[in-house]
Amino acid sequence: MSKGVKYLLVSLPTNITLANEHDEALTALRSAVTTDNGTTVPFKIPEFKIGTLDALVQQADELAKLESGCEGVVSKVGDSLRTILEGDDEKIAQQKTVNDKPVDQYLKSFHWNKVKYRADKSIGELIDMLQKEVTSIDNDVKNKYNQYNQVKTSLTVLQRKQTGNLSNKSLTTVVDPSLIIRDSEYLETHLIAVPNTITKDFIKSYETLCKMVVPRSATQIDADEEFTLYAVTTFKKTSQEFIHKCREHKWTPRDFKYKEGGREEEQKEVEKVAKDEKKVWGEALRLGRTAWGEAVMAWVHVLALRVFVETVLRYGLPLSFVCGLVRGRMTKDDSAMSADMQAAGHTGDGGDYSAYVCYEFEIN
Repeated sequence: MSKGVKYLLVSLPTNITLANEHDEALTALRSAVTTDNGTTVPFKIPEFKIGTLDALVQQADELAKLESGCEGVVSKVGDSLRTILEGDDEKIAQQKTVNDKPVDQYLKSFHWNKVKYRADKSIGELIDMLQKEVTSIDNDVKNKYNQYNQVKTSLTVLQRKQTGNLSNKSLTTVVDPSLIIRDSEYLETHLIAVPNTITKDFIKSYETLCKMVVPRSATQIDADEEFTLYAVTTFKKTSQEFIHKCREHKWTPRDFKYKEGGREEEQKEVEKVAKDEKKVWGEALRLGRTAWGEAVMAWVHVLALRVFVETVLRYGLPLSFVCGLVRGRMTKDDSAMSADMQAAGHTGDGGDYSAYVCYEFEIN
Protein backbone atom coordinates (compact mmCIF):
# COMPACT_ATOMS: atom_id res chain seq x y z
CA MET A 1 0.00 0.00 0.00
CA SER A 2 1.34 3.42 -0.94
CA LYS A 3 1.98 5.84 1.89
CA GLY A 4 0.03 9.07 2.12
CA VAL A 5 1.34 12.61 2.28
CA LYS A 6 1.35 14.38 5.61
CA TYR A 7 0.03 17.92 5.88
CA LEU A 8 -0.34 20.50 8.60
CA LEU A 9 -2.85 23.32 8.82
CA VAL A 10 -1.31 26.09 10.91
CA SER A 11 -3.07 29.26 12.05
CA LEU A 12 -1.14 32.27 13.35
CA PRO A 13 -2.37 35.62 14.64
CA THR A 14 -1.10 38.50 12.52
CA ASN A 15 0.29 40.19 15.64
CA ILE A 16 3.06 37.60 15.68
CA THR A 17 4.89 40.23 13.60
CA LEU A 18 5.50 43.88 14.41
CA ALA A 19 3.64 45.04 11.30
CA ASN A 20 0.58 42.94 12.26
CA GLU A 21 0.05 42.03 8.60
CA HIS A 22 -1.12 38.82 6.94
CA ASP A 23 1.79 38.57 4.50
CA GLU A 24 4.41 38.98 7.21
CA ALA A 25 2.66 36.43 9.43
CA LEU A 26 2.72 33.96 6.54
CA THR A 27 6.41 34.76 6.00
CA ALA A 28 7.04 33.97 9.68
CA LEU A 29 5.35 30.61 9.20
CA ARG A 30 7.39 29.88 6.09
CA SER A 31 10.58 30.70 7.95
CA ALA A 32 9.74 28.04 10.52
CA VAL A 33 9.33 25.43 7.78
CA THR A 34 12.59 24.89 5.98
CA THR A 35 12.58 23.58 2.44
CA ASP A 36 14.11 20.38 3.81
CA ASN A 37 11.00 19.83 5.93
CA GLY A 38 8.28 20.90 3.54
CA THR A 39 6.56 23.70 1.65
CA THR A 40 4.01 26.24 2.83
CA VAL A 41 1.16 27.84 0.87
CA PRO A 42 -1.67 30.12 2.01
CA PHE A 43 -4.87 28.33 3.01
CA LYS A 44 -7.82 30.68 2.78
CA ILE A 45 -10.52 30.31 5.42
CA PRO A 46 -13.54 32.62 5.36
CA GLU A 47 -14.85 34.27 8.51
CA PHE A 48 -17.92 32.50 9.81
CA LYS A 49 -20.73 33.63 12.06
CA ILE A 50 -19.44 33.39 15.62
CA GLY A 51 -21.83 32.48 18.42
CA THR A 52 -21.29 32.40 22.14
CA LEU A 53 -18.14 31.14 23.84
CA ASP A 54 -20.02 28.11 25.18
CA ALA A 55 -21.24 27.30 21.67
CA LEU A 56 -17.70 27.55 20.28
CA VAL A 57 -16.33 25.20 22.93
CA GLN A 58 -19.06 22.66 22.15
CA GLN A 59 -18.50 23.05 18.40
CA ALA A 60 -14.77 22.46 18.87
CA ASP A 61 -15.60 19.08 20.43
CA GLU A 62 -18.13 18.26 17.70
CA LEU A 63 -15.65 19.13 14.97
CA ALA A 64 -12.95 16.97 16.55
CA LYS A 65 -15.33 13.97 16.44
CA LEU A 66 -16.54 14.83 12.95
CA GLU A 67 -13.00 15.12 11.63
CA SER A 68 -12.19 11.68 12.99
CA GLY A 69 -15.34 10.36 11.31
CA CYS A 70 -14.36 11.97 7.99
CA GLU A 71 -10.93 10.37 8.15
CA GLY A 72 -12.57 7.01 8.83
CA VAL A 73 -14.91 7.32 5.84
CA VAL A 74 -12.06 8.34 3.52
CA SER A 75 -10.12 5.30 4.73
CA LYS A 76 -13.09 2.94 4.23
CA VAL A 77 -13.80 4.23 0.72
CA GLY A 78 -10.10 3.81 -0.06
CA ASP A 79 -10.25 0.22 1.19
CA SER A 80 -13.28 -0.43 -1.02
CA LEU A 81 -11.41 0.92 -4.06
CA ARG A 82 -8.43 -1.25 -3.13
CA THR A 83 -10.67 -4.32 -2.99
CA ILE A 84 -12.44 -3.69 -6.29
CA LEU A 85 -9.17 -2.88 -8.07
CA GLU A 86 -7.45 -5.90 -6.49
CA GLY A 87 -4.74 -3.89 -4.78
CA ASP A 88 -3.35 -2.29 -7.97
CA ASP A 89 -1.72 0.86 -6.51
CA GLU A 90 -1.38 2.59 -9.87
CA LYS A 91 -5.05 2.15 -10.75
CA ILE A 92 -6.13 3.11 -7.23
CA ALA A 93 -4.10 6.32 -7.39
CA GLN A 94 -5.83 7.22 -10.67
CA GLN A 95 -9.22 7.07 -8.93
CA LYS A 96 -8.20 9.25 -5.99
CA THR A 97 -8.91 12.78 -7.14
CA VAL A 98 -10.88 15.70 -5.71
CA ASN A 99 -12.85 17.76 -8.23
CA ASP A 100 -10.82 15.93 -10.90
CA LYS A 101 -7.59 17.27 -9.37
CA PRO A 102 -4.81 15.43 -7.57
CA VAL A 103 -5.22 15.85 -3.80
CA ASP A 104 -2.11 18.01 -3.47
CA GLN A 105 -3.32 20.39 -6.17
CA TYR A 106 -6.78 20.59 -4.59
CA LEU A 107 -5.32 21.47 -1.19
CA LYS A 108 -2.91 24.06 -2.55
CA SER A 109 -5.71 25.80 -4.46
CA PHE A 110 -8.32 25.34 -1.73
CA HIS A 111 -11.25 27.74 -1.66
CA TRP A 112 -14.23 27.28 0.62
CA ASN A 113 -17.06 25.82 -1.48
CA LYS A 114 -19.66 28.55 -0.91
CA VAL A 115 -22.17 26.88 -3.20
CA LYS A 116 -22.14 23.57 -1.33
CA TYR A 117 -21.38 24.90 2.17
CA ARG A 118 -22.75 28.43 2.37
CA ALA A 119 -20.46 30.52 4.54
CA ASP A 120 -23.37 32.72 5.63
CA LYS A 121 -24.80 29.81 7.61
CA SER A 122 -23.96 29.40 11.27
CA ILE A 123 -21.11 27.10 12.30
CA GLY A 124 -23.65 24.76 13.92
CA GLU A 125 -25.60 24.49 10.65
CA LEU A 126 -22.42 23.81 8.69
CA ILE A 127 -21.39 21.07 11.12
CA ASP A 128 -24.82 19.45 10.78
CA MET A 129 -24.66 19.71 6.97
CA LEU A 130 -21.19 18.14 6.81
CA GLN A 131 -22.16 15.39 9.25
CA LYS A 132 -25.16 14.40 7.11
CA GLU A 133 -23.09 14.45 3.94
CA VAL A 134 -20.34 12.24 5.35
CA THR A 135 -22.91 9.78 6.76
CA SER A 136 -24.66 9.66 3.38
CA ILE A 137 -21.37 9.00 1.55
CA ASP A 138 -20.53 6.21 3.99
CA ASN A 139 -23.96 4.56 3.60
CA ASP A 140 -24.03 4.86 -0.20
CA VAL A 141 -20.61 3.26 -0.60
CA LYS A 142 -21.36 0.56 1.97
CA ASN A 143 -24.63 -0.39 0.23
CA LYS A 144 -23.13 -0.44 -3.25
CA TYR A 145 -20.11 -2.49 -2.22
CA ASN A 146 -22.34 -4.92 -0.32
CA GLN A 147 -24.35 -5.32 -3.52
CA TYR A 148 -21.17 -5.92 -5.49
CA ASN A 149 -19.88 -8.48 -3.00
CA GLN A 150 -23.18 -10.35 -3.11
CA VAL A 151 -23.17 -10.52 -6.91
CA LYS A 152 -19.50 -11.49 -6.94
CA THR A 153 -20.13 -14.25 -4.40
CA SER A 154 -23.05 -15.57 -6.47
CA LEU A 155 -20.87 -15.64 -9.58
CA THR A 156 -18.06 -17.40 -7.71
CA VAL A 157 -20.49 -20.07 -6.48
CA LEU A 158 -21.86 -20.63 -9.99
CA GLN A 159 -18.38 -20.76 -11.51
CA ARG A 160 -17.22 -23.18 -8.83
CA LYS A 161 -20.16 -25.41 -9.76
CA GLN A 162 -18.82 -25.51 -13.30
CA THR A 163 -15.12 -25.82 -12.54
CA GLY A 164 -14.91 -27.57 -9.16
CA ASN A 165 -14.34 -31.27 -8.51
CA LEU A 166 -17.01 -33.96 -8.55
CA SER A 167 -17.78 -33.47 -4.85
CA ASN A 168 -19.11 -29.94 -5.38
CA LYS A 169 -19.49 -29.06 -9.08
CA SER A 170 -22.76 -29.06 -10.94
CA LEU A 171 -23.60 -32.49 -12.30
CA THR A 172 -25.90 -31.21 -15.05
CA THR A 173 -23.25 -31.72 -17.72
CA VAL A 174 -21.81 -34.86 -16.12
CA VAL A 175 -24.68 -37.26 -15.50
CA ASP A 176 -26.48 -39.10 -18.29
CA PRO A 177 -30.18 -38.93 -17.31
CA SER A 178 -30.66 -42.52 -18.54
CA LEU A 179 -28.56 -43.73 -15.58
CA ILE A 180 -31.00 -42.26 -13.06
CA ILE A 181 -34.09 -44.21 -12.00
CA ARG A 182 -37.09 -41.92 -12.15
CA ASP A 183 -40.77 -42.35 -11.31
CA SER A 184 -40.19 -45.62 -9.44
CA GLU A 185 -42.36 -46.40 -6.44
CA TYR A 186 -39.64 -48.42 -4.66
CA LEU A 187 -36.19 -47.72 -6.07
CA GLU A 188 -33.96 -44.65 -6.00
CA THR A 189 -30.57 -43.78 -7.51
CA HIS A 190 -27.91 -42.08 -5.38
CA LEU A 191 -24.88 -40.27 -6.74
CA ILE A 192 -21.80 -40.66 -4.53
CA ALA A 193 -18.49 -38.82 -4.96
CA VAL A 194 -15.70 -41.01 -3.56
CA PRO A 195 -12.11 -39.84 -3.02
CA ASN A 196 -9.87 -41.64 -5.52
CA THR A 197 -7.69 -42.95 -2.69
CA ILE A 198 -10.53 -45.07 -1.26
CA THR A 199 -12.53 -46.22 -4.30
CA LYS A 200 -11.54 -49.85 -3.66
CA ASP A 201 -12.97 -49.66 -0.15
CA PHE A 202 -16.17 -48.21 -1.59
CA ILE A 203 -16.59 -51.04 -4.13
CA LYS A 204 -15.99 -53.64 -1.42
CA SER A 205 -18.37 -52.23 1.16
CA TYR A 206 -21.17 -50.16 -0.39
CA GLU A 207 -23.50 -53.18 -0.73
CA THR A 208 -23.36 -53.86 3.01
CA LEU A 209 -23.73 -50.31 4.30
CA CYS A 210 -27.38 -50.97 5.07
CA LYS A 211 -30.23 -53.21 4.04
CA MET A 212 -31.82 -53.09 0.62
CA VAL A 213 -28.86 -51.84 -1.42
CA VAL A 214 -29.20 -53.30 -4.90
CA PRO A 215 -26.20 -55.64 -5.39
CA ARG A 216 -23.68 -54.71 -8.08
CA SER A 217 -25.61 -51.51 -8.84
CA ALA A 218 -22.55 -49.22 -8.47
CA THR A 219 -21.84 -47.64 -11.84
CA GLN A 220 -18.93 -45.30 -12.43
CA ILE A 221 -20.19 -42.15 -14.10
CA ASP A 222 -17.12 -39.91 -14.17
CA ALA A 223 -13.78 -39.26 -12.49
CA ASP A 224 -11.42 -36.33 -12.01
CA GLU A 225 -8.10 -35.88 -10.24
CA GLU A 226 -9.68 -36.06 -6.78
CA PHE A 227 -12.98 -37.95 -6.93
CA THR A 228 -14.81 -40.70 -8.75
CA LEU A 229 -18.58 -40.38 -9.14
CA TYR A 230 -20.73 -43.51 -8.77
CA ALA A 231 -24.43 -44.17 -9.13
CA VAL A 232 -25.86 -46.64 -6.62
CA THR A 233 -29.42 -47.95 -6.41
CA THR A 234 -31.24 -48.63 -3.13
CA PHE A 235 -34.82 -49.11 -2.02
CA LYS A 236 -36.39 -45.82 -0.98
CA LYS A 237 -37.17 -47.00 2.54
CA THR A 238 -33.43 -47.26 3.34
CA SER A 239 -32.25 -44.23 1.33
CA GLN A 240 -31.68 -41.95 4.32
CA GLU A 241 -29.71 -44.61 6.19
CA PHE A 242 -27.55 -45.25 3.12
CA ILE A 243 -26.79 -41.54 2.72
CA HIS A 244 -25.93 -41.24 6.41
CA LYS A 245 -23.56 -44.20 6.22
CA CYS A 246 -21.88 -42.74 3.12
CA ARG A 247 -21.11 -39.55 5.01
CA GLU A 248 -19.66 -41.58 7.90
CA HIS A 249 -17.25 -43.16 5.40
CA LYS A 250 -16.33 -39.69 4.01
CA TRP A 251 -18.09 -40.38 0.73
CA THR A 252 -20.03 -37.37 -0.52
CA PRO A 253 -23.69 -37.89 -1.51
CA ARG A 254 -24.62 -35.50 -4.33
CA ASP A 255 -28.07 -34.06 -4.93
CA PHE A 256 -29.19 -34.35 -8.50
CA LYS A 257 -32.56 -33.87 -10.10
CA TYR A 258 -32.88 -34.17 -13.83
CA LYS A 259 -34.48 -31.19 -15.49
CA GLU A 260 -35.24 -30.85 -19.18
CA GLY A 261 -33.03 -28.08 -20.62
CA GLY A 262 -31.09 -27.87 -17.36
CA ARG A 263 -27.70 -27.50 -19.03
CA GLU A 264 -28.79 -24.54 -21.15
CA GLU A 265 -30.56 -22.91 -18.21
CA GLU A 266 -27.48 -23.26 -15.99
CA GLN A 267 -25.23 -21.68 -18.62
CA LYS A 268 -27.64 -18.80 -19.13
CA GLU A 269 -27.67 -18.16 -15.38
CA VAL A 270 -23.86 -18.00 -15.29
CA GLU A 271 -23.82 -15.58 -18.22
CA LYS A 272 -26.51 -13.39 -16.64
CA VAL A 273 -24.77 -13.19 -13.25
CA ALA A 274 -21.41 -12.52 -14.95
CA LYS A 275 -23.02 -9.63 -16.83
CA ASP A 276 -24.58 -8.33 -13.59
CA GLU A 277 -21.21 -8.59 -11.82
CA LYS A 278 -19.49 -6.55 -14.52
CA LYS A 279 -22.24 -3.91 -14.41
CA VAL A 280 -22.21 -3.56 -10.61
CA TRP A 281 -18.38 -3.55 -10.61
CA GLY A 282 -18.46 -0.51 -12.88
CA GLU A 283 -21.08 1.19 -10.72
CA ALA A 284 -19.08 0.49 -7.55
CA LEU A 285 -15.89 1.82 -9.12
CA ARG A 286 -17.55 5.05 -10.31
CA LEU A 287 -19.22 5.55 -6.94
CA GLY A 288 -15.96 4.82 -5.10
CA ARG A 289 -14.09 7.41 -7.17
CA THR A 290 -16.77 10.07 -6.63
CA ALA A 291 -17.29 9.22 -2.97
CA TRP A 292 -13.58 9.32 -2.16
CA GLY A 293 -13.24 12.80 -3.64
CA GLU A 294 -16.38 14.05 -1.89
CA ALA A 295 -15.30 12.53 1.43
CA VAL A 296 -11.87 14.20 1.19
CA MET A 297 -13.54 17.49 0.30
CA ALA A 298 -15.84 17.26 3.32
CA TRP A 299 -12.87 16.33 5.53
CA VAL A 300 -10.85 19.36 4.42
CA HIS A 301 -13.82 21.68 5.00
CA VAL A 302 -14.23 20.21 8.49
CA LEU A 303 -10.53 20.85 9.10
CA ALA A 304 -10.96 24.44 7.95
CA LEU A 305 -13.84 24.87 10.39
CA ARG A 306 -11.76 23.32 13.18
CA VAL A 307 -8.93 25.75 12.50
CA PHE A 308 -11.34 28.69 12.50
CA VAL A 309 -13.11 27.72 15.74
CA GLU A 310 -9.85 26.95 17.53
CA THR A 311 -8.34 30.20 16.23
CA VAL A 312 -11.20 32.20 17.77
CA LEU A 313 -10.88 30.31 21.06
CA ARG A 314 -7.08 30.58 21.13
CA TYR A 315 -6.43 34.10 19.85
CA GLY A 316 -9.69 35.87 20.71
CA LEU A 317 -11.42 38.80 19.05
CA PRO A 318 -11.10 40.93 16.98
CA LEU A 319 -10.07 38.16 14.68
CA SER A 320 -6.98 38.69 12.54
CA PHE A 321 -5.10 35.58 11.52
CA VAL A 322 -3.40 33.80 8.66
CA CYS A 323 -3.63 30.09 7.86
CA GLY A 324 -1.00 28.13 5.99
CA LEU A 325 -0.93 24.62 4.57
CA VAL A 326 2.35 22.88 5.25
CA ARG A 327 3.17 19.91 3.08
CA GLY A 328 5.73 17.85 4.92
CA ARG A 329 7.00 18.11 8.47
CA MET A 330 6.86 20.79 11.10
CA THR A 331 6.63 19.80 14.73
CA LYS A 332 4.04 21.44 16.93
CA ASP A 333 6.69 22.42 19.49
CA ASP A 334 8.85 24.25 16.93
CA SER A 335 11.02 26.45 19.12
CA ALA A 336 11.33 29.46 16.81
CA MET A 337 7.61 29.65 16.16
CA SER A 338 6.75 29.13 19.81
CA ALA A 339 9.16 31.92 20.83
CA ASP A 340 7.53 34.32 18.37
CA MET A 341 4.10 33.36 19.68
CA GLN A 342 5.13 33.88 23.28
CA ALA A 343 6.58 37.29 22.41
CA ALA A 344 3.18 38.19 20.95
CA GLY A 345 1.48 37.10 24.16
CA HIS A 346 0.31 33.63 23.06
CA THR A 347 1.60 30.75 25.14
CA GLY A 348 1.01 27.04 25.23
CA ASP A 349 0.96 24.81 28.28
CA GLY A 350 4.30 23.15 27.57
CA GLY A 351 2.52 19.89 26.76
CA ASP A 352 0.19 18.92 23.93
CA TYR A 353 -1.28 22.41 23.90
CA SER A 354 0.99 24.39 21.59
CA ALA A 355 1.24 28.14 21.41
CA TYR A 356 -0.29 28.16 17.94
CA VAL A 357 -3.19 26.35 16.23
CA CYS A 358 -1.94 23.34 14.31
CA TYR A 359 -3.72 20.25 12.95
CA GLU A 360 -1.92 17.39 11.24
CA PHE A 361 -3.59 15.09 8.75
CA GLU A 362 -2.54 12.46 6.23
CA ILE A 363 -4.39 11.50 3.08
CA ASN A 364 -3.71 8.04 1.65
